[in-house]
Amino acid sequence: MKYYTSLRPYVSKRVEQIESADILIGIPSYNSERTIGHVIEMVSEGLHRHYKDLRSVVMLADGGSTDDTRDVIDNTSIGPWQEKLVTIYRGPAGKGTALRSIFEVATRLSVKACMVVDSDLRSITGDWVKHLLDPVIEKDYDFVAPIYCRYKYDGTITNNVVYYLTRALYGKRIRQPIGGDFAFSKRCASFYMNQDVWETDIAKFGVDIWITTSAIVNNFKICQSHLGVKIHDAKDPAVHLAPMYRQVITTLFALMEEYENFWKEIKSSEPTEVFGEDPGIEPEPVAVDLKMLVRKFKFGYKYFGVLWRKIFSEDVFRTIRRASRQRSENLYISPDDWAKILYEIAATFHKWKHNRYKLVELSTPLYYGKVASFINHSRDMNSAEAERLVERNALVFEHLKPFLLELWDKPLENNHELDPELEDL
Repeated sequence: MKYYTSLRPYVSKRVEQIESADILIGIPSYNSERTIGHVIEMVSEGLHRHYKDLRSVVMLADGGSTDDTRDVIDNTSIGPWQEKLVTIYRGPAGKGTALRSIFEVATRLSVKACMVVDSDLRSITGDWVKHLLDPVIEKDYDFVAPIYCRYKYDGTITNNVVYYLTRALYGKRIRQPIGGDFAFSKRCASFYMNQDVWETDIAKFGVDIWITTSAIVNNFKICQSHLGVKIHDAKDPAVHLAPMYRQVITTLFALMEEYENFWKEIKSSEPTEVFGEDPGIEPEPVAVDLKMLVRKFKFGYKYFGVLWRKIFSEDVFRTIRRASRQRSENLYISPDDWAKILYEIAATFHKWKHNRYKLVELSTPLYYGKVASFINHSRDMNSAEAERLVERNALVFEHLKPFLLELWDKPLENNHELDPELEDL
Protein backbone atom coordinates (compact mmCIF):
# COMPACT_ATOMS: atom_id res chain seq x y z
CA MET A 1 0.00 0.00 0.00
CA LYS A 2 1.37 3.41 -0.97
CA TYR A 3 1.13 6.10 1.69
CA TYR A 4 0.94 9.67 0.42
CA THR A 5 1.45 10.97 3.94
CA SER A 6 3.21 9.43 6.91
CA LEU A 7 0.93 11.27 9.34
CA ARG A 8 -2.24 9.89 10.83
CA PRO A 9 -5.35 12.09 10.54
CA TYR A 10 -5.32 13.23 14.18
CA VAL A 11 -1.66 14.27 13.86
CA SER A 12 -2.31 16.09 10.61
CA LYS A 13 -5.15 17.97 12.28
CA ARG A 14 -2.93 18.89 15.24
CA VAL A 15 -0.28 20.22 12.86
CA GLU A 16 -2.94 22.40 11.24
CA GLN A 17 -3.90 23.75 14.66
CA ILE A 18 -0.27 24.56 15.54
CA GLU A 19 0.04 26.31 12.13
CA SER A 20 3.72 27.27 12.37
CA ALA A 21 6.79 26.94 14.56
CA ASP A 22 10.40 28.05 14.67
CA ILE A 23 12.00 24.79 15.81
CA LEU A 24 11.05 21.14 15.51
CA ILE A 25 12.81 18.42 17.51
CA GLY A 26 12.15 14.95 16.08
CA ILE A 27 12.74 11.80 18.13
CA PRO A 28 12.21 8.45 16.36
CA SER A 29 11.42 5.78 18.95
CA TYR A 30 10.77 2.08 19.26
CA ASN A 31 10.74 0.18 22.57
CA SER A 32 12.75 2.92 24.28
CA GLU A 33 10.99 3.05 27.65
CA ARG A 34 14.27 3.10 29.63
CA THR A 35 15.77 6.14 27.93
CA ILE A 36 13.07 8.15 26.12
CA GLY A 37 12.03 10.14 29.21
CA HIS A 38 15.57 11.42 29.76
CA VAL A 39 15.93 12.38 26.09
CA ILE A 40 12.69 14.38 26.14
CA GLU A 41 13.65 16.14 29.38
CA MET A 42 17.08 17.16 28.05
CA VAL A 43 15.64 18.37 24.75
CA SER A 44 13.00 20.42 26.57
CA GLU A 45 15.57 21.85 28.98
CA GLY A 46 17.84 22.83 26.09
CA LEU A 47 15.01 24.52 24.22
CA HIS A 48 13.99 26.49 27.31
CA ARG A 49 17.54 27.56 28.14
CA HIS A 50 18.72 28.48 24.64
CA TYR A 51 15.60 29.23 22.58
CA LYS A 52 12.85 30.20 25.00
CA ASP A 53 11.80 33.10 22.77
CA LEU A 54 11.17 30.78 19.82
CA ARG A 55 8.14 28.55 19.34
CA SER A 56 9.19 24.90 19.55
CA VAL A 57 7.56 21.52 18.90
CA VAL A 58 8.90 18.23 20.25
CA MET A 59 7.72 15.38 17.99
CA LEU A 60 7.88 11.72 18.96
CA ALA A 61 7.65 9.47 15.89
CA ASP A 62 7.04 6.01 17.30
CA GLY A 63 7.22 2.77 15.37
CA GLY A 64 4.48 1.00 17.30
CA SER A 65 6.40 0.22 20.48
CA THR A 66 5.20 -2.85 22.38
CA ASP A 67 6.70 -1.77 25.70
CA ASP A 68 5.74 1.31 27.74
CA THR A 69 7.53 3.84 25.51
CA ARG A 70 4.40 5.82 24.66
CA ASP A 71 3.24 5.83 28.30
CA VAL A 72 6.59 7.32 29.30
CA ILE A 73 6.27 9.89 26.50
CA ASP A 74 2.79 10.87 27.66
CA ASN A 75 3.92 11.22 31.27
CA THR A 76 7.07 13.24 30.56
CA SER A 77 6.49 16.97 30.88
CA ILE A 78 8.02 19.59 28.62
CA GLY A 79 8.68 23.26 29.20
CA PRO A 80 6.36 26.23 28.77
CA TRP A 81 5.73 27.46 25.23
CA GLN A 82 6.64 24.07 23.87
CA GLU A 83 4.27 21.70 22.05
CA LYS A 84 4.47 17.92 22.23
CA LEU A 85 3.37 15.91 19.21
CA VAL A 86 3.14 12.12 19.48
CA THR A 87 2.45 9.89 16.49
CA ILE A 88 2.64 6.29 15.40
CA TYR A 89 3.80 6.92 11.86
CA ARG A 90 2.17 5.43 8.77
CA GLY A 91 4.08 3.53 6.10
CA PRO A 92 6.69 0.77 5.95
CA ALA A 93 8.17 -0.08 9.34
CA GLY A 94 11.58 1.43 9.95
CA LYS A 95 13.51 4.50 10.98
CA GLY A 96 13.26 5.93 7.48
CA THR A 97 9.49 6.27 7.72
CA ALA A 98 9.85 7.88 11.14
CA LEU A 99 12.18 10.46 9.62
CA ARG A 100 9.83 10.99 6.71
CA SER A 101 7.10 11.98 9.18
CA ILE A 102 9.49 14.43 10.85
CA PHE A 103 10.45 15.96 7.48
CA GLU A 104 6.76 16.28 6.64
CA VAL A 105 5.90 18.10 9.88
CA ALA A 106 8.97 20.35 9.59
CA THR A 107 7.86 21.37 6.10
CA ARG A 108 4.22 21.91 7.02
CA LEU A 109 5.13 24.02 10.06
CA SER A 110 7.71 25.93 8.00
CA VAL A 111 10.26 25.73 10.81
CA LYS A 112 13.54 27.62 10.74
CA ALA A 113 15.47 24.56 11.89
CA CYS A 114 14.86 20.93 12.76
CA MET A 115 16.91 18.58 14.89
CA VAL A 116 16.70 14.79 15.20
CA VAL A 117 18.09 12.78 18.11
CA ASP A 118 18.04 9.07 18.88
CA SER A 119 15.80 7.80 21.66
CA ASP A 120 18.42 5.59 23.35
CA LEU A 121 20.82 8.38 24.36
CA ARG A 122 22.01 8.43 27.95
CA SER A 123 24.60 11.19 27.55
CA ILE A 124 22.47 13.83 25.82
CA THR A 125 22.42 17.24 27.54
CA GLY A 126 20.48 20.40 26.92
CA ASP A 127 23.54 21.84 25.21
CA TRP A 128 23.19 19.34 22.36
CA VAL A 129 20.19 21.39 21.26
CA LYS A 130 22.31 24.53 20.89
CA HIS A 131 25.27 22.72 19.33
CA LEU A 132 23.12 21.24 16.58
CA LEU A 133 20.64 24.05 15.95
CA ASP A 134 22.84 27.15 16.18
CA PRO A 135 24.68 26.52 12.88
CA VAL A 136 21.31 26.38 11.09
CA ILE A 137 19.64 29.28 12.90
CA GLU A 138 22.62 31.61 13.25
CA LYS A 139 24.92 30.67 10.36
CA ASP A 140 22.55 29.48 7.63
CA TYR A 141 23.86 25.91 7.36
CA ASP A 142 21.56 23.34 5.80
CA PHE A 143 22.88 20.19 7.42
CA VAL A 144 24.74 19.71 10.71
CA ALA A 145 26.37 16.33 11.30
CA PRO A 146 27.49 15.24 14.77
CA ILE A 147 30.99 14.59 16.05
CA TYR A 148 31.04 12.39 19.12
CA CYS A 149 33.67 11.49 21.64
CA ARG A 150 33.25 7.70 21.46
CA TYR A 151 35.05 4.70 22.84
CA LYS A 152 37.43 3.22 20.27
CA TYR A 153 35.28 0.09 19.77
CA ASP A 154 31.96 1.89 19.58
CA GLY A 155 30.73 2.60 16.04
CA THR A 156 32.67 -0.18 14.30
CA ILE A 157 30.59 0.05 11.10
CA THR A 158 31.33 3.77 10.89
CA ASN A 159 34.99 3.41 11.85
CA ASN A 160 35.80 0.50 9.55
CA VAL A 161 33.48 0.97 6.58
CA VAL A 162 31.21 3.98 6.23
CA TYR A 163 33.57 6.83 7.11
CA TYR A 164 36.28 5.52 4.80
CA LEU A 165 33.99 5.00 1.81
CA THR A 166 31.99 8.21 2.22
CA ARG A 167 35.11 10.34 2.57
CA ALA A 168 36.92 8.76 -0.38
CA LEU A 169 33.88 8.70 -2.65
CA TYR A 170 32.26 12.06 -2.02
CA GLY A 171 35.18 14.16 -0.82
CA LYS A 172 33.79 15.41 2.50
CA ARG A 173 35.35 14.54 5.84
CA ILE A 174 32.11 13.92 7.70
CA ARG A 175 33.19 11.83 10.66
CA GLN A 176 29.78 10.38 11.53
CA PRO A 177 27.96 9.82 8.21
CA ILE A 178 25.39 7.60 9.95
CA GLY A 179 25.14 9.54 13.20
CA GLY A 180 21.57 9.43 14.49
CA ASP A 181 21.69 12.99 15.85
CA PHE A 182 21.73 15.84 13.33
CA ALA A 183 20.06 19.09 12.34
CA PHE A 184 18.84 20.55 9.07
CA SER A 185 17.18 23.56 7.52
CA LYS A 186 13.65 24.01 6.17
CA ARG A 187 15.08 23.79 2.65
CA CYS A 188 16.76 20.50 3.46
CA ALA A 189 13.60 19.06 5.08
CA SER A 190 11.54 19.91 2.01
CA PHE A 191 14.09 18.27 -0.26
CA TYR A 192 14.16 15.03 1.74
CA MET A 193 10.38 14.83 2.06
CA ASN A 194 9.85 15.18 -1.68
CA GLN A 195 12.26 12.45 -2.76
CA ASP A 196 10.63 9.37 -4.23
CA VAL A 197 12.26 6.86 -1.90
CA TRP A 198 9.74 6.32 0.86
CA GLU A 199 8.31 3.09 -0.52
CA THR A 200 11.82 1.64 -0.99
CA ASP A 201 14.21 0.01 1.45
CA ILE A 202 15.42 3.46 2.50
CA ALA A 203 12.17 3.76 4.46
CA LYS A 204 13.16 0.63 6.35
CA PHE A 205 16.91 0.93 6.80
CA GLY A 206 19.96 2.73 5.53
CA VAL A 207 18.27 6.11 5.82
CA ASP A 208 21.12 7.78 7.74
CA ILE A 209 23.72 7.25 5.01
CA TRP A 210 21.14 8.32 2.39
CA ILE A 211 20.53 11.58 4.27
CA THR A 212 24.25 12.43 4.52
CA THR A 213 25.11 11.41 0.96
CA SER A 214 22.13 13.34 -0.45
CA ALA A 215 23.20 16.46 1.43
CA ILE A 216 26.70 16.23 -0.07
CA VAL A 217 25.70 15.44 -3.64
CA ASN A 218 22.99 18.11 -3.75
CA ASN A 219 25.36 20.83 -2.54
CA PHE A 220 23.67 21.67 0.72
CA LYS A 221 25.78 23.79 3.05
CA ILE A 222 27.24 21.26 5.51
CA CYS A 223 29.09 21.53 8.80
CA GLN A 224 29.81 19.39 11.87
CA SER A 225 29.33 20.09 15.55
CA HIS A 226 31.00 18.52 18.59
CA LEU A 227 28.46 16.99 20.96
CA GLY A 228 30.84 15.49 23.50
CA VAL A 229 30.66 11.95 24.81
CA LYS A 230 28.07 9.66 23.27
CA ILE A 231 26.73 7.03 25.66
CA HIS A 232 23.90 4.94 24.27
CA ASP A 233 22.82 1.32 24.01
CA ALA A 234 26.02 0.28 22.27
CA LYS A 235 26.07 -3.09 20.52
CA ASP A 236 28.78 -5.75 20.52
CA PRO A 237 29.69 -6.11 16.82
CA ALA A 238 30.24 -9.84 17.27
CA VAL A 239 26.65 -10.33 18.41
CA HIS A 240 24.33 -7.57 17.24
CA LEU A 241 25.57 -5.64 14.23
CA ALA A 242 25.40 -8.02 11.25
CA PRO A 243 21.90 -6.87 10.17
CA MET A 244 22.89 -3.21 10.46
CA TYR A 245 26.09 -3.83 8.49
CA ARG A 246 24.13 -5.46 5.67
CA GLN A 247 21.51 -2.71 5.63
CA VAL A 248 24.00 0.15 5.60
CA ILE A 249 26.37 -1.37 3.06
CA THR A 250 23.54 -2.25 0.68
CA THR A 251 22.28 1.34 0.73
CA LEU A 252 25.80 2.72 0.40
CA PHE A 253 26.50 0.57 -2.67
CA ALA A 254 23.14 1.48 -4.22
CA LEU A 255 23.97 5.17 -3.75
CA MET A 256 27.31 4.61 -5.46
CA GLU A 257 25.41 3.53 -8.56
CA GLU A 258 23.00 6.45 -8.40
CA TYR A 259 25.72 9.05 -7.93
CA GLU A 260 28.61 7.55 -9.85
CA ASN A 261 28.94 10.59 -12.12
CA PHE A 262 29.52 12.68 -9.00
CA TRP A 263 32.00 10.56 -7.07
CA LYS A 264 34.06 9.56 -10.10
CA GLU A 265 35.15 13.20 -10.40
CA ILE A 266 36.24 13.53 -6.76
CA LYS A 267 40.02 13.27 -6.41
CA SER A 268 40.54 14.00 -2.70
CA SER A 269 38.67 15.06 0.42
CA GLU A 270 38.19 18.37 2.19
CA PRO A 271 37.19 19.22 5.75
CA THR A 272 33.94 20.90 6.66
CA GLU A 273 33.63 23.71 9.18
CA VAL A 274 33.51 22.25 12.70
CA PHE A 275 31.86 23.98 15.65
CA GLY A 276 32.80 23.34 19.26
CA GLU A 277 35.79 21.50 20.67
CA ASP A 278 36.67 17.90 21.38
CA PRO A 279 36.35 17.54 25.18
CA GLY A 280 39.27 15.09 25.22
CA ILE A 281 37.50 12.69 27.57
CA GLU A 282 38.10 8.95 27.52
CA PRO A 283 34.60 7.46 27.09
CA GLU A 284 33.37 4.47 29.03
CA PRO A 285 34.47 1.15 27.46
CA VAL A 286 32.25 -0.87 25.15
CA ALA A 287 32.54 -4.64 25.52
CA VAL A 288 33.54 -6.60 22.42
CA ASP A 289 34.12 -10.33 22.04
CA LEU A 290 37.34 -10.65 20.03
CA LYS A 291 37.32 -14.44 20.00
CA MET A 292 33.78 -14.56 18.66
CA LEU A 293 34.63 -12.02 15.95
CA VAL A 294 37.55 -14.14 14.82
CA ARG A 295 35.51 -17.33 15.06
CA LYS A 296 32.80 -15.87 12.83
CA PHE A 297 35.40 -14.64 10.34
CA LYS A 298 37.05 -18.06 10.16
CA PHE A 299 33.67 -19.77 9.96
CA GLY A 300 32.91 -17.53 6.98
CA TYR A 301 36.16 -18.51 5.30
CA LYS A 302 35.43 -22.20 5.86
CA TYR A 303 31.97 -22.07 4.31
CA PHE A 304 32.30 -19.22 1.80
CA GLY A 305 35.97 -19.50 0.84
CA VAL A 306 35.19 -21.24 -2.44
CA LEU A 307 32.84 -18.41 -3.39
CA TRP A 308 35.22 -15.71 -2.14
CA ARG A 309 37.87 -17.15 -4.45
CA LYS A 310 35.51 -16.55 -7.39
CA ILE A 311 34.39 -13.10 -6.28
CA PHE A 312 37.75 -11.56 -5.39
CA SER A 313 40.93 -11.09 -7.36
CA GLU A 314 43.75 -13.53 -6.71
CA ASP A 315 45.77 -11.02 -4.65
CA VAL A 316 42.84 -10.02 -2.47
CA PHE A 317 41.73 -13.60 -1.89
CA ARG A 318 45.29 -14.48 -0.87
CA THR A 319 45.12 -11.73 1.76
CA ILE A 320 41.84 -13.11 3.13
CA ARG A 321 43.19 -16.66 3.22
CA ARG A 322 46.31 -15.54 5.06
CA ALA A 323 44.23 -13.67 7.66
CA SER A 324 42.02 -16.73 8.18
CA ARG A 325 45.06 -18.73 9.33
CA GLN A 326 46.18 -16.26 11.98
CA ARG A 327 45.58 -16.62 15.70
CA SER A 328 42.88 -14.48 17.30
CA GLU A 329 45.29 -12.12 19.05
CA ASN A 330 47.43 -11.70 15.91
CA LEU A 331 44.81 -11.40 13.17
CA TYR A 332 45.59 -8.36 11.05
CA ILE A 333 44.21 -7.01 7.77
CA SER A 334 46.17 -3.99 6.59
CA PRO A 335 44.38 -0.76 5.60
CA ASP A 336 45.52 -1.24 1.99
CA ASP A 337 44.12 -4.76 1.87
CA TRP A 338 40.87 -3.71 3.54
CA ALA A 339 40.37 -0.88 1.04
CA LYS A 340 40.86 -3.30 -1.84
CA ILE A 341 38.43 -5.80 -0.27
CA LEU A 342 35.68 -3.18 0.07
CA TYR A 343 36.35 -1.70 -3.35
CA GLU A 344 36.16 -5.12 -4.99
CA ILE A 345 32.87 -5.88 -3.21
CA ALA A 346 31.46 -2.51 -4.34
CA ALA A 347 32.51 -3.08 -7.96
CA THR A 348 31.05 -6.59 -7.96
CA PHE A 349 27.78 -5.29 -6.48
CA HIS A 350 27.68 -2.78 -9.34
CA LYS A 351 28.11 -5.47 -12.00
CA TRP A 352 25.74 -8.05 -10.57
CA LYS A 353 22.06 -7.67 -11.34
CA HIS A 354 20.95 -10.63 -9.22
CA ASN A 355 22.00 -12.08 -5.86
CA ARG A 356 23.16 -8.71 -4.58
CA TYR A 357 21.80 -9.41 -1.11
CA LYS A 358 23.71 -12.68 -1.11
CA LEU A 359 26.89 -10.84 -2.04
CA VAL A 360 26.50 -8.46 0.90
CA GLU A 361 25.67 -11.37 3.18
CA LEU A 362 28.82 -13.16 2.03
CA SER A 363 30.88 -10.10 2.96
CA THR A 364 29.66 -9.97 6.58
CA PRO A 365 32.35 -12.32 7.96
CA LEU A 366 34.96 -10.06 6.38
CA TYR A 367 33.59 -7.17 8.42
CA TYR A 368 34.02 -9.32 11.54
CA GLY A 369 37.61 -10.01 10.54
CA LYS A 370 38.39 -6.34 9.99
CA VAL A 371 36.90 -5.33 13.35
CA ALA A 372 39.04 -8.00 15.02
CA SER A 373 42.06 -6.64 13.16
CA PHE A 374 41.29 -3.09 14.33
CA ILE A 375 40.96 -4.29 17.92
CA ASN A 376 44.34 -6.01 17.73
CA HIS A 377 45.99 -3.02 16.10
CA SER A 378 44.62 -0.52 18.63
CA ARG A 379 44.77 -2.74 21.73
CA ASP A 380 47.27 -0.52 23.55
CA MET A 381 45.83 2.78 22.32
CA ASN A 382 43.44 5.09 24.09
CA SER A 383 40.43 6.33 22.12
CA ALA A 384 42.19 9.50 20.93
CA GLU A 385 45.11 7.46 19.57
CA ALA A 386 42.69 5.04 17.93
CA GLU A 387 40.96 8.03 16.34
CA ARG A 388 44.24 9.11 14.77
CA LEU A 389 44.61 5.56 13.43
CA VAL A 390 41.18 5.85 11.78
CA GLU A 391 42.22 9.11 10.13
CA ARG A 392 45.40 7.54 8.75
CA ASN A 393 43.41 4.63 7.39
CA ALA A 394 40.98 7.02 5.72
CA LEU A 395 43.83 8.47 3.68
CA VAL A 396 44.63 4.98 2.40
CA PHE A 397 41.11 4.72 0.94
CA GLU A 398 41.60 8.06 -0.82
CA HIS A 399 44.95 7.04 -2.25
CA LEU A 400 43.54 3.74 -3.53
CA LYS A 401 40.47 5.24 -5.17
CA PRO A 402 42.02 4.76 -8.64
CA PHE A 403 41.90 1.02 -7.87
CA LEU A 404 38.11 1.31 -7.50
CA LEU A 405 37.76 3.42 -10.64
CA GLU A 406 39.66 0.84 -12.65
CA LEU A 407 37.47 -1.98 -11.34
CA TRP A 408 34.14 -0.16 -11.65
CA ASP A 409 33.80 -0.29 -15.43
CA LYS A 410 35.85 -3.42 -16.02
CA PRO A 411 33.65 -6.30 -17.24
CA LEU A 412 33.39 -9.42 -15.11
CA GLU A 413 35.56 -12.19 -16.44
CA ASN A 414 33.02 -14.74 -15.27
CA ASN A 415 29.37 -14.15 -14.44
CA HIS A 416 29.47 -15.51 -10.91
CA GLU A 417 26.15 -13.95 -9.97
CA LEU A 418 24.35 -16.94 -11.46
CA ASP A 419 26.42 -19.60 -9.73
CA PRO A 420 24.23 -22.37 -8.27
CA GLU A 421 26.19 -22.12 -5.03
CA LEU A 422 24.83 -18.61 -4.51
CA GLU A 423 21.29 -19.61 -5.23
CA ASP A 424 21.47 -22.41 -2.67
CA LEU A 425 22.82 -20.31 0.22
